[in-house]
Amino acid sequence: MNQGNFPGGFPNHRPRRLRQSDPIRKLVRENSWNNTKLILPFFVREGSNIRLPVSSMPGVFQLSVDELLLELENAYNAGIRSVLLFGIPDEKDDRASQAHSVGGIVQKAVRALKQAHPTLLVITDVCLCEYMSHGHCGIVDMERKNVENDSSLEILSRVAVSHAEAGADIVAPSDMMDGRVRAIRTALDGAGFASLPIMSYAAKFASSFYGPFREAAESTPRFGDRLSYQMDYFNGEEAIREVALDIAEGADIVMVKPGIAYLDLVYRVKQTFQFPTAVYAVSGEYSMVKAAAKAGWIDERAVSLESFFAMRRAGADIIISYAARELIRWLKELE
Repeated sequence: MNQGNFPGGFPNHRPRRLRQSDPIRKLVRENSWNNTKLILPFFVREGSNIRLPVSSMPGVFQLSVDELLLELENAYNAGIRSVLLFGIPDEKDDRASQAHSVGGIVQKAVRALKQAHPTLLVITDVCLCEYMSHGHCGIVDMERKNVENDSSLEILSRVAVSHAEAGADIVAPSDMMDGRVRAIRTALDGAGFASLPIMSYAAKFASSFYGPFREAAESTPRFGDRLSYQMDYFNGEEAIREVALDIAEGADIVMVKPGIAYLDLVYRVKQTFQFPTAVYAVSGEYSMVKAAAKAGWIDERAVSLESFFAMRRAGADIIISYAARELIRWLKELE
């Protein structure tokens, strides 16, 4: 690997971050594949005894923390060892105040999960859209309706630190603001979390595949779109530049999102950087398979496994999937 791909070196790059615990070591282990490399997302919201089905995502729910713990027991027994948390607060404002609150919903969920399952790998999505009254991923200049990059970095950094303080094992910034990996890395290091890894949504595209997620996370923008900060799907070279920037800024794992329509970039990222590479099989991918299977047009198991192995062939080390539980079962059936 050309050292030129890792400008800055130490302290931005600390290879030991990915050796801090057995779950993290298994997540990024190069020459093996097992259930520890599948990540199951959850949507957690304030309240108790809440289990709200997401209409566009059969089998997926918005869960209060108590229901999340019950659902996690089921998932853990099925073989899930890594989760990705998205939070839905009761109150939203134009500064995403609940995103970095000590009593925020993700912070509460992390503490509860780590208490119930200390060895569970808990990854937190670091973004602002679910917490903003306008639904965008950063601070907005309301007069110009412009998402401000630099003023958003401080809040994103505070969110990441608050997740680390709650006990998160990995933070995963998904906002696509320029420089957010460096800002978060600096904030984590300054707060005593130099060993906490960052899984960066490094190549995240402005995709039509996100529709069901926006229902699940209640994060649809009130105005405009996300084209000014999420990537243009016409572009491939730009994705490689984005990944290179995030690695240079201190990312420990890089991600391509969405999945099946972007496997050319998963392959290129893995071949170019030889870095731990994740792919997110997003809500639209999941919902289309579910809908077509319900109509009897496809075999859900066969299509899901085919997609899974396509991602693996492309070079994905880690797969984030709403079907992670089912995939574990189906993969065992192939043995």
